[in-house]
Amino acid sequence: MKIGLALQGGGVRGAAHIGVIKTLEENNIRIDNIGGTSAGSMVSVLYSMGYKPKEMLELFKHFSKTIMGVSTNTIFGMKTGGIISSSNIELVFKEISKLRGIDKITDIEMPIVIPATDLIGSKQIVFTNSPNLKGDNYISDIEVAKAVRASSTFPGIYRPFEYKNFQFVDGGIFNNLPVKELKETGADKVIAIKFNIKENKKNNTMYNIIMQVVDIMSDNLIMEQEKYSECLIDIDLKGIKVFNINKIDFCYEEGYIQTMENMDKIKKCLKFNKIA
Repeated sequence: MKIGLALQGGGVRGAAHIGVIKTLEENNIRIDNIGGTSAGSMVSVLYSMGYKPKEMLELFKHFSKTIMGVSTNTIFGMKTGGIISSSNIELVFKEISKLRGIDKITDIEMPIVIPATDLIGSKQIVFTNSPNLKGDNYISDIEVAKAVRASSTFPGIYRPFEYKNFQFVDGGIFNNLPVKELKETGADKVIAIKFNIKENKKNNTMYNIIMQVVDIMSDNLIMEQEKYSECLIDIDLKGIKVFNINKIDFCYEEGYIQTMENMDKIKKCLKFNKIA
């Protein structure tokens, strides 16, 4: 039986996924297929390339200063006079991939899916190494670093990523939790990790209002994917903003603790304890 792990996007909240993976490993639950959007794609790639949770957290903290260290004043280019490039994402993951001798997504052995949004075609594009996923909406001939960049190019912060005939922005616009796609790679059961970030309070700044709108849209899309998962875990990260890099350790610890609290539920959903 193959187990898939689907990871929601969400900026620094993505560090929680590393805590989730550490908990799963400690409980002898091995992941066979993996997929994620935006920050979820970053963690998915790190794990699929063989990085351990401790290494992943160190890398996440290191590159977050480059990738996510964005002032709220930068939104819509207010700080720079023009929306910034997401090239740093590509540069970081090019180096990380190189350390593992990996270039293209097909160099990764573990089945992986990474959603992005193509503005020109107004559709979802999924980067994958799975031979089960074929058609115009799937791309396998692409560098890992470019796939992560495309999935993580958050609109309003970064300008669209121009690649061949595509204009990519964050995959969360269409699909922020790729459970269905993981099933199609051959995963028999999928553990889906999403974030509970709803706050019953009024937001007064433009930045917080925009982030709240994005989160609401994401939640509605995720509901479409939830039905494909055998085990859905909500990690409570209320009050944690997408680019708050000072909360990385907190998110990691909450991912670990809350997944451990849900371990009986996870094992019951999987109905067995898979030995790594």
